Amino acid sequence: MKAGFRQSMSWLHTWCGLTSGWLLCAIFLTGTLSVFREPITRWMEAGPVPASPQEMDAGAQAARAQQWLAANAADARAWQIRWPAQHGWPLQLSWEDDGGTAHERWVDAGTGMPQPPPRLRETEGGRHFMSFHYTLHGGMAGYWLVGWITACMLLALVSGVVVHKRIFKDFFTFRPGKGQRSWLDAHNLSAVLTLPFLFMIGYTGLTFFYSSYLPWPVQAAYGDADDAYARYEAELAPARPVLAGILVAGAQLPDLSVLLARARAISGQSPALVVIQAPGTVHSVVEVEGRKTAGNTGKHLLSEASRVTFHAASGRLLQQHAAHPQQLGAVQVHETIEALHKADFGGWPMKWLYFISGLLGTAMIAIGTLLFSIKRRKRSEHEFGAATAGIYRCVEAFNVASLAGVALASIAYLHGNRLLPLEMSDRSAWEIRIFLLTCAGSVLHALWRPPRLAWIEQLWLAAALCLALPVVNLASTGQGLLMYLQRGAWQQAGVELVALAFGLMLARMALMLQRRWPQAQEAPRSAKPAPGQGAAHRWQVASRVLAASVGGYVFTALTATVLALLLPSLVNIRASVSVLTSSLLGFVLLIAVAVGIFSARSVGKVWLVVAAGSALMGGLAAMLRPG
Repeated sequence: MKAGFRQSMSWLHTWCGLTSGWLLCAIFLTGTLSVFREPITRWMEAGPVPASPQEMDAGAQAARAQQWLAANAADARAWQIRWPAQHGWPLQLSWEDDGGTAHERWVDAGTGMPQPPPRLRETEGGRHFMSFHYTLHGGMAGYWLVGWITACMLLALVSGVVVHKRIFKDFFTFRPGKGQRSWLDAHNLSAVLTLPFLFMIGYTGLTFFYSSYLPWPVQAAYGDADDAYARYEAELAPARPVLAGILVAGAQLPDLSVLLARARAISGQSPALVVIQAPGTVHSVVEVEGRKTAGNTGKHLLSEASRVTFHAASGRLLQQHAAHPQQLGAVQVHETIEALHKADFGGWPMKWLYFISGLLGTAMIAIGTLLFSIKRRKRSEHEFGAATAGIYRCVEAFNVASLAGVALASIAYLHGNRLLPLEMSDRSAWEIRIFLLTCAGSVLHALWRPPRLAWIEQLWLAAALCLALPVVNLASTGQGLLMYLQRGAWQQAGVELVALAFGLMLARMALMLQRRWPQAQEAPRSAKPAPGQGAAHRWQVASRVLAASVGGYVFTALTATVLALLLPSLVNIRASVSVLTSSLLGFVLLIAVAVGIFSARSVGKVWLVVAAGSALMGGLAAMLRPG
């Protein structure tokens, strides 16, 4: 590596950012879009939009639904009454008969009369963006690849902070029209503006799946049996005891309006689902599940659907699971990580803050990869010998595909939802195929066309699709932006307004490139290859990458395992809390180990230290492991 810690970190920042930046840009953009996965899903389902979505009394609705069930499904084992996500849609009633056959009906929320279910399009909706965000739709391999790229992101952030000594001073510096200097200023500005967000989102992205990315602590503490993780979860969050019901002489149907009012007073949430077990018997129990709304603007960080259970005949409260935890414990640690990563708190203002921060983070990553190409256009460093020119060309193409291509694929996904036949089999799968095929087409187009034209053409196409989305929606469904606004369907309207805003922004970017990117460019000046840039240097780089990704992971996993086994005896905590603590610390250790590996002078000593440390931790884990 280059002499000196900062020089090593500069090399690491450049190459770690470049090699992981393309997929990271796609991961960040789709993650940013998934902040609004519920509105995207609602828009893509294209369900009916009521003319006057007025609030109705849930108690009266439940009473009418109960009357219908009592008249038509009196012998059922259980009844379910589910409120729709959209006001004005019918209630969904379901029950199971003595033979185990499930039945379903829809009734008008106001009159209780049967109605057909709302006609919704088969779609993956906004869930597609979330799934791509953490698996790239690549199954287990994609899941692990995203974890590796996230670790690279944290490594690039740490090395970037080390390299830019004047990073906070540069926050107040932006020099437009200065070419490469302007790009670097924009990279620094967007990085500093979102730095706390980037560290938080990267760390919570890894620790969100801590027991999957670092499974050894759980296995060491709870064994290798199939129920090991279940026992760990049970100890981490013991189940609340269910209070026994009481028997009464009568078996009358409960007054649901009263029970729903009591449940709302306890939980503060409107009902989403009512389950009546053994209706009409002395053992009947009513469970009311509250609705956790996406736009909840409460003061609580942690929020979930509440559950309140009553004895049906007597109205006695049997059990309650609050919408917000009454006290914080170990189990709330992961819930907090999940809430922070998914913007699952603070309501719509927080979601918009995450959305804007995500766009800035995406821009920071994209500008970082562009800086490499901008520098190499002026001065080639021959890092790859005879293959340097070809690799530079691939870098240019991947830069186009990672930003313009993913933006194009995202809007093509929405158009596919409107243009695919309604009765098409595997319709939702074909929507995703449109997204993936557009991504692949973007790469091929960028390899075929010169970089300048590839950027301009893909940006113009993405802009045109964004601006055309409201028109295509109106033509294919009869629903339009004006109707959404008139009827108060703000989530569907928001999707189209954001699409229009993106269309204008992408068109502006395409125009700027047309005007400011010269059509004819000078050939890059050739620089003498830096000393030690031959095959031996490339082997050392590959060896360090292997040491950090494999050796560093093994050392980290073994160290976290030892810590998980030691902590209960050292500080008198439960094994489950010890596993959780050691796993969360393990990801910090992983980044620190990687920094040490890339800053060390000798790759041979790196392997020696990693191997010795792993052997030591492995021996300690074997001695400490119970049984």
